[in-house]
Amino acid sequence: MEQYAVKGGNPLVGEVEIGGAKNAALPILAASVMTDETVYIENMPDVRDTNVLLSAMEGIGVLMRQEGRHKVILNAANINNTEVVDERLKKIRASYYLIGALLGKYKHAEVVLPGGCDIGSRAIDQHIKGFEALGARVVIEHGLIKTSAERLVGSHIYMDVVSVGATINVMMAATMAEGKTVIENAAKEPHVVDLANFLNSMGANIKGAGTDVIRIKGVTRLHGTEYAIIPDQIEAGTFMFAAAVTKGDVTVKNVITKHLESITAKLLEIGCEVKEADDCVRVVASKPLHHTQVKTLPYPGFPTDMQPQIAVTLALSQGTSIVTESIFENRFKYVDELTRMGANIKVEGNIAIINGVPKYTGASISAPDLRAGAALVLAALAAEGYSTVDDIRYIERGYEDFHLKLQSLGAQIELIETERDFQKFKLKTG
Repeated sequence: MEQYAVKGGNPLVGEVEIGGAKNAALPILAASVMTDETVYIENMPDVRDTNVLLSAMEGIGVLMRQEGRHKVILNAANINNTEVVDERLKKIRASYYLIGALLGKYKHAEVVLPGGCDIGSRAIDQHIKGFEALGARVVIEHGLIKTSAERLVGSHIYMDVVSVGATINVMMAATMAEGKTVIENAAKEPHVVDLANFLNSMGANIKGAGTDVIRIKGVTRLHGTEYAIIPDQIEAGTFMFAAAVTKGDVTVKNVITKHLESITAKLLEIGCEVKEADDCVRVVASKPLHHTQVKTLPYPGFPTDMQPQIAVTLALSQGTSIVTESIFENRFKYVDELTRMGANIKVEGNIAIINGVPKYTGASISAPDLRAGAALVLAALAAEGYSTVDDIRYIERGYEDFHLKLQSLGAQIELIETERDFQKFKLKTG
């Protein structure tokens, strides 16, 4: 079983290039099945989630060709099946995007129920409500979500809660519905906007993405396109906090600084220097960091996917910080692992009370989910001594070449498989 071996204590210094956004790539890949013409997608992240989805799409007849690691050419003219039952899809959340795409184009879809990280309840009731409002029948049986419709007709849909997944899914289905659809209380995340831009580049008529009201005029067909996925806001934020927690100086390149505003604001609040340029941001942590309060909120608020990374940093900051998780109720599972490294954190419901400590010490820890896994690697990089991080398959779901990018910044981190590998790593870095 692969692990990361880490020797902590080195400030991270240098430049790192951010890849395409996983959370944008997944719905964009799914939406590519909505045209019979060829689609060229660039800046595609080479991570486990995108590779699983591509494999499942190939399984229903989508022709694909990779050009290098980050460009994929897709043609869905010969889709022979709208039942997507690839078992590996159970491991990723984004499998459900194929429902909206296939339902929109073929008026029928059967897709295995989604999985992903166990970070709390992630009901699909808003997806179902949206599909039904467009005229589809939806049933869940034998582990599949089955949707079908004679025809899809535009509707006025109010989301009871702000849901990124439901906004994306309903937007895709409505793109080829008859007439007009209005989605109110829509999610405003950058990847919602990126998908709308992608669909519009294929001939869709979507207005208002990035606001809480999205208006869609249905079209009868979509055409091919060439499109580059936006940079990954969460990967960028993770490296920004890597600079903070290791007292380093990191320039994060290929970013959209507007997407990082809530992250930048918190780094400034706790005492980092942040310098922005057109498509890069530099984070310098040369002074002691201090406490703050954080509450996760839908975009443009502080992202729930950045909550573990800021908590790891605040646990080494002076004073008492409060972190409130308002999106997912199971997002503090990493706290036990962090406590093994010397953190002083008390969780009460959806609130973590963090008393800063002077240092972490190395330990054997496990990644409980994707973002917490990345955050624990940051903790190991800041810790005194050696650590191992297990269950890194979670991290590989959303970070491309994570340990290699960290190595390029001076981190002492390696991929290992055995205790013997770990001993070799210790000899080499001792």
